[in-house]
Amino acid sequence: MITLVAFDLDGTLAESKQPLKDTMAEALADLLSVANVAVISGGDWPQFQKQVASRLPARAELKNLWLMPTTGTKLYTHKASEWKVEYAELFSEQQRKDIIAAFNASLEATGFKPEQTWGELIEDRGSQITFSALGQSAPVSAKEVWDPDFAKRKVIQADMRKRLPDLSINMGGATSIDITQKGVDKGYGLKKLRDASGIPLEQMMFIGDAIFPGGNDYPAKEIGLETVRVKDPDGTLAAIAGIVACLKK
Repeated sequence: MITLVAFDLDGTLAESKQPLKDTMAEALADLLSVANVAVISGGDWPQFQKQVASRLPARAELKNLWLMPTTGTKLYTHKASEWKVEYAELFSEQQRKDIIAAFNASLEATGFKPEQTWGELIEDRGSQITFSALGQSAPVSAKEVWDPDFAKRKVIQADMRKRLPDLSINMGGATSIDITQKGVDKGYGLKKLRDASGIPLEQMMFIGDAIFPGGNDYPAKEIGLETVRVKDPDGTLAAIAGIVACLKK
């Protein structure tokens, strides 16, 4: 029986870097009344606070919610009326310098030159360093059409993997490439969640928009979770409604 439903964030629960819509916030509150819920994504805690935590209605049972920024290398739970970090696996200062240098070299080598950017291209999130091709503040409309088939990022990803063979380099969101410690992906994060929550993988389900080989949601399938691939948040709403109906029986 499924007792925990885990979600990707951008493209699954919300548009890229946008807050949950009211309909999604209410749907998650419904789900939290019958199951544990986890959200795992590449964004850091401030993004999770903006997109998820601050958007849930008062009725939401936050004790059942597990928020996992930076691909699960951080875990936040709600205790005593506040969000608390359970763990955070951070890069060393030297690793940070090496990753940023590799990004700069890779972008030059691959000839990457965006026509327009909004904000910084590279963001240090402590346990993850993320490259956002159009900048951290790019509008959703620009991000959706830039690399819908992942082809542009695959070129940069392949080059980066040669430069940083001891780290994990995965595509995330609409325009991002995430760098984490070797072996860190959503499968790694979900196993950490298993250990922290005591809920076995066999009782978990994962819902995301990138459950395909090379997609940053695919590791959830590789570790054996039951998965549901959705096209967008509307598809997620339909999936949640079905799950809630089944679990309420």
